[in-house]
Amino acid sequence: MKAAQYNHLFDTLIDKYHIVDNVDQPFENPFNKNSFEHLLYRKSWIDTVQWHYEDIIRLPDINPTEALTLKRKIDASNQDRTDMVEFIDSYFLNKFKDVKIKKGAKINSETPAWAIDRLSILALKIYHMNEEATRLSATQEHRDTCQKKLNVLLEQRVDLSTAIDDLLNDFASGEKYVKVYKQMKMYNDDDLNPMLYKKK
Repeated sequence: MKAAQYNHLFDTLIDKYHIVDNVDQPFENPFNKNSFEHLLYRKSWIDTVQWHYEDIIRLPDINPTEALTLKRKIDASNQDRTDMVEFIDSYFLNKFKDVKIKKGAKINSETPAWAIDRLSILALKIYHMNEEATRLSATQEHRDTCQKKLNVLLEQRVDLSTAIDDLLNDFASGEKYVKVYKQMKMYNDDDLNPMLYKKK
């Protein structure tokens, strides 16, 4: 798959989410569970639901108890997001495991999955900025400002998509090699967060 296909999958999922437009709607992954598309679709769903969690929690009149419950959901979603990134990187580690690394090959500053993570979030920014650029209840000045921002986001997606394709080509040719560090997040871990393990 090329990055353009990732973008199409993300856009399709985001459109589907907004048919119901509810964070509690059921999720169904249409792709084979062993496929790369399955990972991308799941990743995009997590990002899309979390985007809307973040909108809801910023309501100025939100009930504090509801806000705390939602904060816990956001924390869990962040962990799911990180887990999915690591699953996607594992896919690439396996995909390129037999490539002969060229002498002088280098690592990249970020893994393919973290670049794809940025692409997934960019798809959400594009969807929602387009909403604002075409919102009839907004002023023309607001729509024009948002259209300019949308144009930048679309340009950014082209550049990021090209960079991802180039990176994967470099992995396939042995010009670069895949190296992954687990995130090792501490605040969700009962054994690493002192606020949690002191309660045991």
